[in-house]
Amino acid sequence: MEQQGAVLEFWFDFASNYSYLSVMRIDALARAAGVDVVWRPFLLGPIFKALGMDNSPFVLNRQKGAYMWQDMVRECRKYGLPWRRPGEFPRHSVLPLRVAVLGEDAPWLQPFCQRIMQRNFVHDLDIGSESSVAEVLRALQLDAAAILGAAQTDHNKLRLRERTEQARARGVFGAPTFFAGQEMFWGNDRLEDAIAAASAGHAHVAAVAVDVGGGQGGGDGVQVLDHQPRSR
Repeated sequence: MEQQGAVLEFWFDFASNYSYLSVMRIDALARAAGVDVVWRPFLLGPIFKALGMDNSPFVLNRQKGAYMWQDMVRECRKYGLPWRRPGEFPRHSVLPLRVAVLGEDAPWLQPFCQRIMQRNFVHDLDIGSESSVAEVLRALQLDAAAILGAAQTDHNKLRLRERTEQARARGVFGAPTFFAGQEMFWGNDRLEDAIAAASAGHAHVAAVAVDVGGGQGGGDGVQVLDHQPRSR
């Protein structure tokens, strides 16, 4: 039975400042650990609304918001990432998220996500308009008109709504959120822990598979592993 490699699900929203940190960091860390990242763009607003909030908690709670802006300066300094406090927060992120959902399996997804985040949290530029998203797509040498057209179809809009509902059903309450199997980790400061859990969980599953396959009577029979399959 062929074994799947270590996988980490990464749930994020372009409006989320802490997701910016993870979007810029996750690829190098996951590659070093031999973990594949499954990018899961979703809308944070409906999650907050389901929790009884009509805006980001960093906006609703002034003290929490003031702390967050100070923390972002520290965190970006720690990770060596550029940072500019956005003049608008949170910014509308529906359109770039629709593009990200459309391109989940495309090789341009990661650089697209990083450039959108940089527009928001480095250059303090709009990310929600067609012209803004088209500029990012063209910078990646992509057919902006074709991608934006596909992203705005009813089918793709539904995909983003369904993805957001999936996040809510799985207990996601903020961004970034990571899943190593069924184990959830919340916040950029848990990224390394999440990667370690994904790597360790894969090693455990592989060891169980070897043990089952190598036991007495092992042959072409079905191998039952003590884990749940990871969704992609």
